Amino acid sequence: MKTFLIFILLVYHVSYAKSDTEQAGDILSLFIPAIAYGTTLWTEDSQGQIEFYKSYGSTIALTHILKETVRAPRPNHPDSHTSFPSGHTSSAFSGATFIHKKYGFNYAIPAYIGAIYTGYSRVHAKKHYTKDVIAGALLGIGFSWYFTTPYKNLKISPTIENKSYGLQFNYTW
Repeated sequence: MKTFLIFILLVYHVSYAKSDTEQAGDILSLFIPAIAYGTTLWTEDSQGQIEFYKSYGSTIALTHILKETVRAPRPNHPDSHTSFPSGHTSSAFSGATFIHKKYGFNYAIPAYIGAIYTGYSRVHAKKHYTKDVIAGALLGIGFSWYFTTPYKNLKISPTIENKSYGLQFNYTW
């Protein structure tokens, strides 16, 4: 039932997109956090689910509080005062950073690429200014970084030094 509801919300959300770029950004803004949350379900990581609720919920809540408080006009629609910060970008970066902090940077690379594209799509569609997108990204990154701990205290990251490549394993107990 939850999957069906998410699908309906995604289709409804995307149906108002005007261009392929904007449509891709709309999809990614929900798809990236859905993958982040879905991974906690797949790994049966109940602590991760709680951390996701905290990080994503805080990101979205503060994004909407700032939109209502700052009331900055949108570049394509000066009568609409919901430009700052970008909610699509804060959502995408929240999911990408959650994946990074929880499961490691390697797993987050595609999510970060998608989050960057989401921010680009918002500026390209003239829905936001660059400062709106940067602020949204910082919100998503900040809350996810604050609330998220590595999965089972293990962090795997790539290393590159003097033409040698490897993996670094860090375990906290």
